[in-house]
Amino acid sequence: MKRREFSLLAGGAAVATGALWAGAAQADVAKPEAGTDYLPLDPRASVEAPTGKIEVVEFFWYSCPHCNAFEPALEEWVKKLPKDVYFRRAPVAFRDDFVPQQRLYFALEAMGLVDKLHAKVFAAIHVEKQDLSKAAAILEWVGKQGVDKAKFTEQYNSFSVATKATKAAQLQNAYKVAGG
Repeated sequence: MKRREFSLLAGGAAVATGALWAGAAQADVAKPEAGTDYLPLDPRASVEAPTGKIEVVEFFWYSCPHCNAFEPALEEWVKKLPKDVYFRRAPVAFRDDFVPQQRLYFALEAMGLVDKLHAKVFAAIHVEKQDLSKAAAILEWVGKQGVDKAKFTEQYNSFSVATKATKAAQLQNAYKVAGG
């Protein structure tokens, strides 16, 4: 067999094999199945995103080590979001003892301090090993961050923060978020 014939034959075999592998790879990519690959939401969960935008919700708990580990990568991702993506956070409350940290987040949000203190809350809990699971400890910690403690306490105990915490728990249930 001449080199040219061999090259054509070998090349044809490689292309045919590649096509078979590509077909097999495509066959492995099945359509996602409800209940196996994702959970359908019935009824649909509420969204806050403006019309035409894709909403991404981060469910988190400040004392969760996985949430803490994920936060730096998430922060970088959020900085690069396309214009058609609306991102928001929802602190979870699988039990009543999670509620103080829900209120912490929403009080920070009400005061415009999430960007400044969100990562610091994670660091206080996971790096400095501070127990920020109760209101008194949270209020003490916030005061040490240079935040007006009286104003923060007012927000923390406000009806609007309590309402947001309740709505976050409802959203968590609507999205069937499991954990705790």
